[in-house]
Amino acid sequence: MSRLLHRADAPRVADRELTAVSADGARIHVEVHGPDGGTSQAAGGSGGAPTVVFAHGWTCSTLFWAAQIRDLAADHRVVVYDQRGHGRTPAGAVGTEQLADDLEAVLEAVLEPGEKAVLAGHSMGGMTLMAASGRPAFRDHAAAVLLCSTGSARLVDESLVLPMRPGRLRTRLTHLILGARAPLGPVTPVSRRILKYATMGPGSAPERVDACARIVHACPRTVRVAWSRVLGELDLDKGVRALDVPAIVIAGTADRLTPAVHAKRLAAELPECLELVELAGVGHMSPVEAPEAVTGKIRELVDTYLNAKEEAA
Repeated sequence: MSRLLHRADAPRVADRELTAVSADGARIHVEVHGPDGGTSQAAGGSGGAPTVVFAHGWTCSTLFWAAQIRDLAADHRVVVYDQRGHGRTPAGAVGTEQLADDLEAVLEAVLEPGEKAVLAGHSMGGMTLMAASGRPAFRDHAAAVLLCSTGSARLVDESLVLPMRPGRLRTRLTHLILGARAPLGPVTPVSRRILKYATMGPGSAPERVDACARIVHACPRTVRVAWSRVLGELDLDKGVRALDVPAIVIAGTADRLTPAVHAKRLAAELPECLELVELAGVGHMSPVEAPEAVTGKIRELVDTYLNAKEEAA
């Protein structure tokens, strides 16, 4: 880790850390980067930095958003948090209700009543936004959303991790692979190649593959297995239809875990889908593989749905 501290792409140190307490008492680790947001936003005035809240995916952590934090923290308040059992948040009960509970707790901990933010979710983080779409805190705070490399249902049935014809056998084998109880162990050349094949595009830079491998391998085995079962039975189609705020959907054309069919379905079913962005040659880890493209779309949402409204006020 000491070597990483001197690299230009080393994770940014949080300006503030706090703990959000979820509905069942679970303690969620939250980091805030960049300038303070202003309570004036809640009243429609200007002066506070616009806020972006990020929810990471399965087996990841706040470290997954390092590129977005570095880019946005100069002029945005950037909020990231660890999902249950990931990073610095202790393990607990798992399920889509818990995903929604935890996001509500984070929003209430970092935002004033009525204060708006752009919310971005990758993979299970996108599913978190779908699960929370009808919740009071979500509706109070969400100005717009970015759904990145995610889907609402049929994840295992439509996964392309195994190069086989669709059907019961492929679905069963994919369930077994994604829910495998074997420990991942240390990052090795072999494990990096496997992770790259399953989760990243063929042209992914070696340093970005390495960064993702370190993050994924740090996820505890029991947490990885528990959440794999939740994702294997996922059905959030109702949450998609209730997600009635402006949305951008991003998909990588080389995504094997959540192929583009999921993004196309989301774009068709979301009440206010602004755009479906397909990133050529990019896999499932799109915020790491194509950080400029993902961050650029977040800035577009902020400029349109936070900055522009403040200026009009």
